[in-house]
Formats: sequence, C-alpha cells, structure tokens
Amino acid sequence: MTYELAMNICLDALKDSIIIFLFVYLVHFLLAYVEEDISYFLVRKKRTAPIYGSAFGLIPQCGTSVLGADLYLKKYISIGTLVAIFLSCSDEAFIVLLTSNSPKMLAVLPLFGLKFAIGFVSGILVDLLFKGKGKTKNEYVEDHKCHQHHNEENDSVHKYIVHPLIHSLQIFAYVLVINLALGFIIGFVGEDNFKNFLTSNRYVAPLYSSLIGLIPNCSSSIFISELFISGNLSFGALLSGLLVNSGLGAMILIKNRKTTKDVIIILSICFVISIVSGYLACLVSGF
Repeated sequence: MTYELAMNICLDALKDSIIIFLFVYLVHFLLAYVEEDISYFLVRKKRTAPIYGSAFGLIPQCGTSVLGADLYLKKYISIGTLVAIFLSCSDEAFIVLLTSNSPKMLAVLPLFGLKFAIGFVSGILVDLLFKGKGKTKNEYVEDHKCHQHHNEENDSVHKYIVHPLIHSLQIFAYVLVINLALGFIIGFVGEDNFKNFLTSNRYVAPLYSSLIGLIPNCSSSIFISELFISGNLSFGALLSGLLVNSGLGAMILIKNRKTTKDVIIILSICFVISIVSGYLACLVSGF
C-alpha cells in the first residue's frame, strides 16, 4: 500500500465521518426541541411506525441508520421500525445513481419504491412477530415525568447544545475508527479483487452483493452502485446489496447493547429479506 493511497483512505474516512457528525448533530439539535413529540407520536402510532421509519430511511445519508439505531436503543421505536429504517436506507447510493449521467440512473425510481415498500411491509410483519416491542404509552408518560424533572435541573444550553454535541462527537469518534479500519482493509485487499468477487458468477451475485452490503461503511453502498452503473451487477443484485446495507447503524447497536441477541436478530432478518428480494427481482428481470 502506497503512502498516497493511505492518505486518501484517511482523508476519505475523515470526510465521511465529519459529514455524519454534522448530520447527526443537526438532527439531535432539532430533536432536542421535538424529541418528546416525535417519540410520543411513534408510541401512539406503533402499528404504522414502520411506514414513517421506512420513509425516513430513504434520506440519502449515513446518519439515518445511526439515528434509527440510537432511537431504538432509547426504546422510542420498535424492532420492526428499526428494520424498516435499515432496509430502506442506502447511504449515498441514490446520489451516486442520480449523478451517474447514465441510462441506469432511471433504476433509482423502482429501487426507491421497492426499498420503501419492502422496508415498511417487513417492519410491520416483524412487529407482529415480536409484538411490537417498544415503550408503551404508560411507560412513555413515566419517562416524560422523569425527563421534565431532569430538565428543570439543567439549563437550555446543556439540553440543546452541549448534550447533542457530546453525543455527536462520541458517534463521530466511533465512526472514524470504523471508516479507517475498513478503508485500510479494502485498500489492502484491493478494489479489483472485490469487483471480481462480486461479478464472478451472476447467479450468486445477489448473495455476494448482500455480503458486501453487510460491511458497515458508506463506501460499500457506493461501491455496489458503481458496479451496477458499469454493467457488472444486475438490478436484483443491486437491490439485494442495498437492502441489507444499513451503514453504521448496526455498529452503533453492537457498541451500545449489553447483549448481541437483538443485533443478530435484526441483521439476520435484513439479510434474509435482502437475498429473497434480490433473487425475486433477478427472476423477474431474467438475471
């Protein structure tokens, strides 16, 4: 690995991490004002919350899955809503496709619709299976009282500026480490080797793409999108890889959870759904 490549990896990791930091801080700053209203809305709309989660996940940014994971850890959203967010999010994939100046940019439309539909349908089914685990109205009311008492003891500067900043900086540091590690791994293995791995057999391409999509990094969604634009990947494989790609949201769960049970369940659900959806799309389009 050359010095120039190493510097590029470091700069790209820093840039991606700063973007996530700014996004997460902005959202948490805004959430400080409306968090209670949004949380209570999601609690009241528990059965249909995956629809709103799937729509939120479509925002082309890494931070959506990070924020979704954070809300899940606070028990503001159910496991089904988080699955909906994870399945619908694609990091910067939509931006890459839209700016490709290629006829394949039109794939954004069916991709956009399928990810939204698959996300919220899967989320609703998962909530039915797991009985929509999350805060009940009574639990939320109790938490609301605790927050009110706590907020009375803290000034608005801490609530709206300091706390979101500290939380965002923690996420930034963690994201930077992950981005650097994965960047050097891909740089060491070689991007061409990753391409050969994905394109060696079109019939298992959706599986290969899903495995790449599991990499918790913005670059994996961009990489899969570029392969599709270049004609080295089918639409079904593209769909499969982008469905399972939840960015750094999964890593936030792993970092904060005391048990890995929820993480395994969530990622397994997303992985199975992505492969099934990818192969169905391949069958419809004739691979």
